[in-house]
This record gives sequence, C-alpha cells and structure tokens, in this order.
Amino acid sequence: MLCAGKKSYFAAAVCIITVTSMLAVSYLRIQRLSHQPKVIQEGRRCRGKIANSTITALKGNKTFIISPYFDDRESKVTRLIGIVHHEDVKQLYCWFCCQPNGKIYVSRAKIDVHSDRFGFPYGAADIVCLEPENCDPTHVSIHQSPHGNIDQLLRFEIKNRKAETFSVDFTVCISAMFGNYNNVLQFIQSMEMYKILGVQKVVIYKNNCSHLMEKVLKFYVEEGTVEIIPWPINSHLRVSSKWHFMQDGTHIGYYGQITALNDCIYRNMERSKFVVLNDADEIILPLKHPDWKTMMHSLQEQNPGTSVFLFENHVFPETVSSRMFNISSWNTVPGVNILQHVYREPDRKDVINPRKMIVDPRKVIQTSVHSVLHAYGNSANVPMDVALIYHCRKALQRDLPRESLIRDTTLWRYNSSLIMNVNKVLSQTMLQAQK
Repeated sequence: MLCAGKKSYFAAAVCIITVTSMLAVSYLRIQRLSHQPKVIQEGRRCRGKIANSTITALKGNKTFIISPYFDDRESKVTRLIGIVHHEDVKQLYCWFCCQPNGKIYVSRAKIDVHSDRFGFPYGAADIVCLEPENCDPTHVSIHQSPHGNIDQLLRFEIKNRKAETFSVDFTVCISAMFGNYNNVLQFIQSMEMYKILGVQKVVIYKNNCSHLMEKVLKFYVEEGTVEIIPWPINSHLRVSSKWHFMQDGTHIGYYGQITALNDCIYRNMERSKFVVLNDADEIILPLKHPDWKTMMHSLQEQNPGTSVFLFENHVFPETVSSRMFNISSWNTVPGVNILQHVYREPDRKDVINPRKMIVDPRKVIQTSVHSVLHAYGNSANVPMDVALIYHCRKALQRDLPRESLIRDTTLWRYNSSLIMNVNKVLSQTMLQAQK
C-alpha cells in the first residue's frame, strides 16, 4: 500500500509538472502572439514629421524616446532606448510604415525598465518591438494606443539598420557633462591621453558647460575626435546630481547617466570595435602594455568568450600635489593638472572599489555605470597589475596623512607626448578664446 501510495504521489507530481509546463508554454505563445505585428492600414504613405531632438517626450510626459536601433541578435526587433516612469507606463505600441507596399503595422512593445533605477521614479528603459516580416522599416512611431492616425505621430529613424565595418577601434562614452563644467585643463589632458592610448572617437552627452569649455569642444569636434550629443534632460525632468534617490522630488539620477550610456553603446555598436565607459576625469592606465590595443589583444587572448572587461577605480586626490610639472603656461587655464597628482589613496577595508568598463558593444544588451546588467559572454575583472583607473578628483579619504598615500607615477611614462599635445591644443583654443 505504501509503495502504491508513493507511485500515486509520483504520478500526481508528474501530472502537475506536465500541466504547468503546458500552461507556461501556452502563456508564452499567447504573449508572443500578442506582440506580433498586425496590419492596421494599407495603401498609405509615411507622412509623419521626423523627430530631430535627442530626447523626445511622448504625450503625457511619462515616456521619453532617445533613439531606436535595429537589433537582430536574437530576433528581428526595433529596440528603442528611452526613459519611462516605472509605474505609470504599462503599454506602448510601435507603428511601422512599410514602403513601397504602404502597409502600416502595429506591434505591442515589451517595456523593460532597467533594474538599476536607484529608487528614482523614472529610469532607463528598453522599449522592444518585433518588426514585420518582409519589411525593413527605416522609421518607427511610438504611441500609447494601437489605434490612431499615423500622420499625427512623430517618426524616429531606426539606426544600425545596415551592418558596417568598424571605422574605429576605441570609442569613449562620457555622460553627462553638466553643472557648467569648466575643468578645462584636466579635460584636455584626458582627451590627449585617450588619443595617446589609441582612442579615435569620444562621444559626449552635453547638458551644459562653460564658454571656454565650448571653445575646447569646438576644437575637438572640428578635429574629428569628439561627437557631441545634446542632452537637455532637465528640460523634461527634474534631475538629481546624485546617483541615489533622496526623497527630494527629483525624477531621475545623475542627469540620466545610465540612459546616455546605453544609448552610446547602441549608437556605436556597428562602428567601434570597443566602447569605453568612463568619466572625463578617469583614464584607464595600462601598466604592462603601451596602449589599449595591445592591452585588449592580450586580455582577450587570456579571457576567451569575455565581452566585458572591468577596471578598478583608484582615487588620486587633487588636494595632494607633486612639485614636478608645474608648467607656468598652464596655470592660467581653469582645471586640474593631473601630472602633479601622483599619490593615490590606499584601498579601504571592506569597501569594494567601483569599476569602469571596456566592452564589446555588440555583446551588450543593457549596461549600468559600474557593470553590465545583461550581455552575451562573460565579464572579467582586470588585475590591478595590468591596468587601473587613474581618477583625479576630490579625496574620498580626506583625513589620511600624505605618508599614508601611495606614490604612483605610471602617468609620467606619457609625460613628454602629453605635454607637447596639450600645449598644441592650448595654443589654438586659448588664442581663439581671447578673440
């Protein structure tokens, strides 16, 4: 009897598992069908106005579209990088106009608010729509309803539709420049260090900066190094300069930094072999290699299948200076002279150093600031004896005496080229600034 009882329990368990699995498969199938594109109109031409702002508010001001990108890594979808209210936005629809047949398709979007929202009511979001078969739409419109007039909806150009060969090896993404940014000297030094290390493109999401900084940015744009993405997020939301929510009525943290970083990855997915996610006061300094190209070649050989490389942040306090490289012509330029700051803080007990990243953008799905949230492939922590982040900023351990700091002159290996290059930039930008 006991044996028979066990058999009946086993049979019941198998039955329950089978039914649950069938229901789950059925649910997923229904869910997928509900997201399939449906033809709602035929014989129409696409006449809607094309959106040309970096940040576009949808009706109701709860959803903000940055840009849509074609993504066929799993299925053929349009992935829109956006910002949404995490509770109030439940349904969105992609409207595709397929030419030349004139069919208009509507797809129900999957709204994926990124997990790193840090308590703010608004967060970065992927708005993902299946694309129609036998159609490669060039534009998409976003609406809260599957019904309406497409001519009244803004159209967004879908980027990355065509695969390209890499035009650059390294692109640095800086987000976001705000607070009337005026650390001119350190910015120029960082830019010239990036170029020495092998960077060909720097993308800056600019909210605002000083007049002199505008001159410097203009120089780098004309040189072809910098691409400026206007970032007027405070025209749409109440922004915080802090990364975590303070119950102060703000909507989104750190000027929407996470949204900008995700947009930068997708924007450069087809044109850059690697994307570097760090701030303007941070430089990834290789210790065993002369530049990033040789460093990354070595790291990839040692870490096959790895798409995300994380580098330890180390603070070099701007309050502790060396007497070396006190260059008089630089003293009139606002900002920090990083060559004079070669003392770094020791690691703090029980405090993990944050990391910044060099990633293969084609393998990243979602990123945060110090790690990726979803990616294909592995992540690897780069040992400190291979490279570290030189981060010259206000001290974190303010009470440490100088003798407790660690003298680290790695940066000085590049001093000759750096001084010469910075002087060239200053000679042109400062003369322009005086006109």
